[in-house]
Amino acid sequence: MALGDAILVCLTERPMTGYELAKTFDSSIGFFWKADHQQIYRELTRLRERGHVQAREVVQSGKPNKLVYTLTPEGRAALRHWAARPSSPPSIKDDMLVRLCALDAVDMEPMRADLMARLEHHRDRLSRYERVLKKRFPNGAESLDDTGKLLALHLGLRHERAVVEWCEEALQTLQPTAGAGNVTPIGEVQRDGKQ
Repeated sequence: MALGDAILVCLTERPMTGYELAKTFDSSIGFFWKADHQQIYRELTRLRERGHVQAREVVQSGKPNKLVYTLTPEGRAALRHWAARPSSPPSIKDDMLVRLCALDAVDMEPMRADLMARLEHHRDRLSRYERVLKKRFPNGAESLDDTGKLLALHLGLRHERAVVEWCEEALQTLQPTAGAGNVTPIGEVQRDGKQ
């Protein structure tokens, strides 16, 4: 997937300014595809050059004029073409998991600190997903478009819960009081965190 495809997806909701697109990215698509505001603005220029979006200038008093972007028929066709292609399962590229493969050669305290930071990050994301679920989908999916968004959100929720549980397990396993080598054998760590 390219950033342009994600922008076309966002514009299926409604016409948006570059700023509104960036905010939408931050609160929805951005959970699954990262892009900063400058990347979005550069890609909007490319999409315009390809004829996939058009921009209408809105004159504002006391503020700079703004461009509102909409999908063109060519953009909708490009989106349909992209969506018809098979997706590629994501691959994991995680330096922490690589470090865990050499646990006896790394310092335990920085590893635990890194795990704690990751735990807090994923707890925060889980909390954000739960707020989106309650605010945006209090009655579940009310349209086919909502169904797709809700399915993606459910996977995000499950992923964040699983990572939170894994971080808690890893921290319990690598606790400082675990004994020799500061490690509790994984078979001794139960789901409730008791030994």
